[in-house]
Amino acid sequence: MNENLFASFIAPTILGLPAAVLIILFPPLLIPTSKYLINNRLITTQQWLIKLTSKQMMAMHNTKGRTWSLMLVSLIIFIATTNLLGLLPHSFTPTTQLSMNLAMAIPLWAGTVIMGFRSKIKNALAHFLPQGTPTPLIPMLVIIETISLLIQPMALAVRLAANITAGHLLMHLIGSATLAMSTINLPSTLIIFTILILLTILEIAVALIQAYVFTLLVSLYLHDNT
Repeated sequence: MNENLFASFIAPTILGLPAAVLIILFPPLLIPTSKYLINNRLITTQQWLIKLTSKQMMAMHNTKGRTWSLMLVSLIIFIATTNLLGLLPHSFTPTTQLSMNLAMAIPLWAGTVIMGFRSKIKNALAHFLPQGTPTPLIPMLVIIETISLLIQPMALAVRLAANITAGHLLMHLIGSATLAMSTINLPSTLIIFTILILLTILEIAVALIQAYVFTLLVSLYLHDNT
């Protein structure tokens, strides 16, 4: 195959205009809503999953931290639907772009840090210098803790982008091998195709898990600062 291995990660354009904004706005349209008093099974299942997820993430938070529940639930739904839509053929996954992930991670991380400095400034500053630190190590530890704090949004973005990108590349390679082997050896093709099906199931799980991990880490940052 002459197709570029990284072609699926290039931001799409329509008539020379970037289409990434339209793709980002598309997943919320897939979330069903109901105008009736009695919901159908799909709406009921959706509401049950949302309540279960929000209950698990908000259980450790105080009253101030629970004000972020709507934002965190919206975040996990957006990332999960975006990741799942990216598994469709000839589709584009915005979460494979580091700029997209940083645009989500930096404001959320900055919001938690600012809230921590506003509400618990002594505890926030105490993280930079562990108790019982020897005096000669104080400058070095302050620098290390500052770097570890500033690198948190980058770690969030890179983790999400790397996991989604690696899965897409592996599926692309195995799919190309299946197509190439189909004219050479049929038994080998069936084995590789079975591996591709299992990998697709794994990638569906990874898409959901990465959405949960990203949101859970933001929730943990919020818990440390409230």
